Amino acid sequence: MTSLKGKVALVTGASSGNGQGITRALVKHGMIVVGVARRLDRLEALAKELKNEPGKFHYLQVDMLKEDQILSAFQFIKKEFGALHVLVNNAGVARNTSLSDGDTKLWKEVLDTNILSLAIATREAVRMMEETKVEGYIVHINSIFGLTVPYKVGKDLNMYATSKYGVTAMTEALRLEILNKKLKIRVTSICPGVVATELLQAAKMEKFGEQFKDNPILKTEDIAATVIFLITLPGHVEIPSLTIRPLWEQF
Repeated sequence: MTSLKGKVALVTGASSGNGQGITRALVKHGMIVVGVARRLDRLEALAKELKNEPGKFHYLQVDMLKEDQILSAFQFIKKEFGALHVLVNNAGVARNTSLSDGDTKLWKEVLDTNILSLAIATREAVRMMEETKVEGYIVHINSIFGLTVPYKVGKDLNMYATSKYGVTAMTEALRLEILNKKLKIRVTSICPGVVATELLQAAKMEKFGEQFKDNPILKTEDIAATVIFLITLPGHVEIPSLTIRPLWEQF
């Protein structure tokens, strides 16, 4: 997939943070990008921003906790474009809750968003890619928390880490399924360190985030550039897992 012009991508959680940055980069490289998120006003603003870029941006208001809405997004892509070449599973949440005395409702929000919705989107993408016989790419925006549980960040992100370890396992399981089916679909789990996004603000953990104020931090553009690097590699090259950290990260 060395040439991206005219190829179709779906980005979840496209209204902010890494999803927004990745969407910008894909459209600027000439792709047709369908961005989904809950915040319609942000998607509309992004559409205005990208209207004169080489690619095209389409958006749908989708709650990733609702399977019917995820399925509708794939139906839209199939009807309008006939194929999907890239899926970027970016949507994810953190919640301020521990494992030893946590809130079941908050646990469910984390697991349903970070694992189950990702699995649903992945299933639908593989089905469409297999049906249309495209050379596909599935990118999971994971986390350094999917590789380690840093003690210094405290117990309140332990369920978040649990979910991200699940994404790590899911990526390898998917790779093996694709291998067994001999499909031309590559998959990568990107595990970033600290990135300047709204993750902690959305979880109402701004105070918790103060401990990172002196920590080097990645920009969303860095993650977007990593996605472009991956999906433009020669088709015989697969990088199942990629860790990206800011220089001198402290945990």
